[in-house]
Amino acid sequence: MSNLTIDGRRLWDMLMETAAIGGTPKGGIRRLTLSDEDRRVRDWFRTECEALGCTVHLDTAGNMVAIRPGKDNTRKPIAMGSHLDTQPTGGKFDGVLGVLGGLEVLKTLHHAGFETHAPVALVNWTNEEGARFSPSMVGSAVYAGAYSQAEMDAFKDGDGITQGEALDAIGYRGKDKPGALGFQAYFELHIEQGPILEEEAKTIGIVTGIQGIKWFNVSITARESHAGTTPMPYRRDALAAFAEAATAIRQIALDHAPNGLATIGIVSAHPGSPNIIPGEVRFTLDMRNPSDDELAVMVTKAKIAIAEAAARHFGAHEIKPLQDSPATPFDKTCIAMVRGATEKLGLEAREITSGAGHDAMYVARVCPTSMIFVPCKEGLSHNEAESSTLEDCAHGAQVLLEAVLAYDART
Repeated sequence: MSNLTIDGRRLWDMLMETAAIGGTPKGGIRRLTLSDEDRRVRDWFRTECEALGCTVHLDTAGNMVAIRPGKDNTRKPIAMGSHLDTQPTGGKFDGVLGVLGGLEVLKTLHHAGFETHAPVALVNWTNEEGARFSPSMVGSAVYAGAYSQAEMDAFKDGDGITQGEALDAIGYRGKDKPGALGFQAYFELHIEQGPILEEEAKTIGIVTGIQGIKWFNVSITARESHAGTTPMPYRRDALAAFAEAATAIRQIALDHAPNGLATIGIVSAHPGSPNIIPGEVRFTLDMRNPSDDELAVMVTKAKIAIAEAAARHFGAHEIKPLQDSPATPFDKTCIAMVRGATEKLGLEAREITSGAGHDAMYVARVCPTSMIFVPCKEGLSHNEAESSTLEDCAHGAQVLLEAVLAYDART
């Protein structure tokens, strides 16, 4: 490893500069994937990378891969990356830190005139958040072969626009086949999005893997009728059935504590009139657990709870899988590189499992992968108040640099 030092202030200034692209009055960012704001930040990213002598590749999924040449360009690149899209009321750090932390690594190498043995790549993945087009992490999923390009292009947003149409509209569909440009290894820097590092006064999380995640689209169908003339015993109320199912699902997660998690993030009642008993309720269900076996048990219990609640109100139900991501262990060598970096730098660190899904989850299917976490205030993320410190961001980028160089030194 070298004695190169990243510029924490320069990284922080980039974070604040890009936060203005889609910036919200409350200090967050609204930069939905494949929106005009996404196009603008992509333009900024391309310009910054090309100024460092990188070649920016673009695949048919819209993934951007900037490559800095090495001494031996026959070797596959060692990659860094994350995403620049945000939630509708997102913060300044989720995803963005991983891309800009990687950009700061490239700037540090460039300004020092340091030449790595292998090329070094930096990736901006398309639609990690899944906020506009579901499911999430689609760009990396297509890269890893989990979804086809046709499947990605067909996903629709709330206005009926397909993801393919939106990608073409902002001019960021490339010609390269996703996955054709392989990596030796992949390292992703990210805020923790949870409270553990802050509570334990740790500077770095050495991420050993990602817990299993299952998403579903669910509907309960009963019978709509007049709110003022239908006696309570005669009602077939889809919303009442949903309420019972939601309460049961929460209890299922509590019964599987501390690892079980269940979230109903989107709910809509139809036909949506104040004086009509809802005849249909549609909702999303997100269930997570580090153990695939335990997660499967949770899902089975949730399906039973939904079916029983619908039946009690003389209704029907439908459960459609939306996303299925098994628990993902990371590569031991990549983890060792991150751990070695923290030891070299004398940083307080701990091993940690990621509760959230990340692009690294799919990339791990095709190449050695690990992640680096830094603390965020009160563990808050997917929120405009999301916050980290200049020092923690700088430490994370320094660990990223050291891990990449250590991996490069062994090739």
